[in-house]
Amino acid sequence: MKQRSLFAEEIAYDSLEKVNDPLVRIEKAVDWSIFEQPLKDFREGLRQKDSLGGRKPFPPLLMFKILVLQALYNLSDDAMEFQVRDRLSFRRFLGLSLEAKVPDAKTIWLFREQLTKAELMKPLFDLFDGHIRKSGFKAKKGQIVDASIVKVPIQRNKRDENRKIKDGEPPEDWPDNKRSQKDTDARWTKKNGKSSFGYKNHIEIDSQNKIIRKYSVTEASVHDSNVFEELIDPSNSSKDVYADSAYRSHEKISWLEERGYRPKIQRKGYRGKPITWWERQGNRTRSKVRSRVEHVFGAQTMKAGNLIVRTIGKARASTAIGLRNLAYNIVRFSFLMMKSGALCSVPK
Repeated sequence: MKQRSLFAEEIAYDSLEKVNDPLVRIEKAVDWSIFEQPLKDFREGLRQKDSLGGRKPFPPLLMFKILVLQALYNLSDDAMEFQVRDRLSFRRFLGLSLEAKVPDAKTIWLFREQLTKAELMKPLFDLFDGHIRKSGFKAKKGQIVDASIVKVPIQRNKRDENRKIKDGEPPEDWPDNKRSQKDTDARWTKKNGKSSFGYKNHIEIDSQNKIIRKYSVTEASVHDSNVFEELIDPSNSSKDVYADSAYRSHEKISWLEERGYRPKIQRKGYRGKPITWWERQGNRTRSKVRSRVEHVFGAQTMKAGNLIVRTIGKARASTAIGLRNLAYNIVRFSFLMMKSGALCSVPK
């Protein structure tokens, strides 16, 4: 039997740096230790609730990094297990040796489920935002608010079942196995004449760095403006707030001005009262800044392939969307670190 060289693993991992693997850059840029304590506390909380028997669990930081990778590449649990076993770059990123045991699909699902029940996704997202700010990338040059539809698999229900679901009363005669496969939280919405079923990812980014600073997940039927106020970041160095015409109303404008913000919200025309030439010029000027938020959604779509999430219920969808937002910030942060030259000083 052929024996593996003692240095084979080190040589294989070093080769990834020569081909400029993006995961190598991320691993150099991100201080993953910031997540260790909250994840350790989270794991200890689980141990107190559950039996201490059974096999030793995988380190929570390892499992969390797996979820980040999964969100970054939009992989199912089964596909994630296969890719970690198969891809050298994934093993290096996770700190797994070539002989190390790999979490299976069910273990990945269970960890994400536990993370969802603990409502830990938002705190971890905010923790990394604090890390970004401490690294010198504070929120500057104004903020941009927008929302994107995140689709989920369409439910094939009868008309009376859909009516009950919409009223918040799922059919009682559904058996447990059918109920567990039906997303009764997702809703329909129509945008630009096209109907979609799922949720909305409401985000706020800073104009300079294009980092997602805040986010909120709602049913797709919720109007963009309904979560406008909670997305505003008071720490931004500029008082300019950009948004498309869906957010424009006398109420929103007054709310911003009362708090010292400068509304830069697109104007819209009405039947019998189209916008003037000057207003169109103002829209063009503002859109040059506001369009930066479209780059964020575009980057997520390009990396993931599509924005559909295959989860059941709003809580799970919120975790999946939160992980996707965090994964975007991690990639963006590593790019900013490289661009600033700071990445060279980060130890491996």
